[in-house]
Amino acid sequence: MTDDLFPGFESHWINTEIGRIFARSKGNGPPLVLLHGFPETHVMWHHLAPALAETHSVVCMDLRGYGWSSAPKGDTEHVTYSKRAMGRDVISVMEALGHVRFAMVGHDRGARVAYRLALDHPGRVERLSLLDILPTFHMWAQMKAGKIPAAHWGFLSEPYPKPEQEIGRDPLPYFEGLLKSWSAPGDLSAFDPRALTSYRYSCNEPSRIHAFCEDYRAGATRDIEADEADLAAKKTIQCPVQLIWSDFYLVSGPVGHEQHPLDIWRHSFSPKITGVGISSGHFVAEENPGATLAALQEFLAA
Repeated sequence: MTDDLFPGFESHWINTEIGRIFARSKGNGPPLVLLHGFPETHVMWHHLAPALAETHSVVCMDLRGYGWSSAPKGDTEHVTYSKRAMGRDVISVMEALGHVRFAMVGHDRGARVAYRLALDHPGRVERLSLLDILPTFHMWAQMKAGKIPAAHWGFLSEPYPKPEQEIGRDPLPYFEGLLKSWSAPGDLSAFDPRALTSYRYSCNEPSRIHAFCEDYRAGATRDIEADEADLAAKKTIQCPVQLIWSDFYLVSGPVGHEQHPLDIWRHSFSPKITGVGISSGHFVAEENPGATLAALQEFLAA
């Protein structure tokens, strides 16, 4: 059980266009939604959410297909798991909890949902913090040019049912391998055992494995299209934006780029983005929660 990781938080099952979304909430301040990454669940916020709830009305939710939220079957056009569709879930959850405008913090896939929502619904978002990502169109362009390895992006986005079948033969070693390879020490030592149990439950089930693959198939198709349409229209995120990047993963590690992460965002969707680098692997909220919390608190209070 993970309830003890979120002391005093309420649990919610909220009806949306695709079924029920699970969320936890606590606090009485300005609304703030936390969106997790892959292959995790809302539990990844257990170090930060209680502290943030001292100043904000915090909502931690499982994205569609993840954790305890509904996992609909993907469609042939990969719309179901597009970040645009997943952003609508965020709006539904926040409205159900009484919040029309809100701040967002997203890590990994959750950050892709967050920046897409901010572009699609600028009136909804007060502030936006993105943890350890670069824009989707940029990532795929770099992979297609051979400048960074396609790795799991290419594998998970392969046509159904190949990756589902290969992962399904022995899911836990595959997903735990990703957690290890993206963390700075190369093992699972940064993760609370209770959090790991939650991630294992979420990964070790066919409908979830399918959802993960559809998430990446949407990234390779519908999400790129949405990004490119906004680039062509010179559309940018209107609210204040922060980037928190990990030195190990995003700069010097597996997806290091020729340009600085801030410059990539400034030349695409957020000309005035600010940010800070953290000594950490990809899982900054769990590997270096102190520095991540301090950066978030400073940004959210500005």
